[in-house]
Amino acid sequence: MKWLFFSYSLPTEPSKARVYVWRQLKKLGAVNYQTVWVIPHSNESVNELKKLIETIEGYTGEGMLVEGKALDKNHEERIHKAFIDSRNEEYQEVIAKCEDFFKEIRFEIERKNFIFAEVEENEEELEKLKQWLKKVEKRDVIGAPLQKVAAERIKTCEKMFDDFAKKVFLHAHDEGKRKKQSDKKGKSVS
Repeated sequence: MKWLFFSYSLPTEPSKARVYVWRQLKKLGAVNYQTVWVIPHSNESVNELKKLIETIEGYTGEGMLVEGKALDKNHEERIHKAFIDSRNEEYQEVIAKCEDFFKEIRFEIERKNFIFAEVEENEEELEKLKQWLKKVEKRDVIGAPLQKVAAERIKTCEKMFDDFAKKVFLHAHDEGKRKKQSDKKGKSVS
């Protein structure tokens, strides 16, 4: 497999520069392997890392980008494993947040909190989860095993949300009927 090897150095201050570079590397899906960052080769990654070098140089640091292959099969396997572990860690976090979503929906149903505000709030949370999964999947060029589990959990979240939204709709619809019936009774008594 063709890889990009990225290394950089920055002054210790300002620390925000180090944090920024680290965040950008993580967003690209790079893993830190021994003393360098490694990412599968793609033109998009090359362009993003070149921009990152410009940013690093703006902070009076230095960056180096090299493309190549691991010459030792053992190193190739370790790099591959580092990518799988890194993506699985991200998928595990998505799965955990899906579990939180399930608990929230169950809690609202148990409380019979069938109001539109809860539908909106949970819909926003579901969209965040779906977007997060897409970001992780974009970084997952290796095909980590937990991707399927995370995707299934998102589908379960969607189904739970749809069921909850239907309950809220039916509750509002039933409330509307009861109100009309109550209004009719009140008018016929007067």
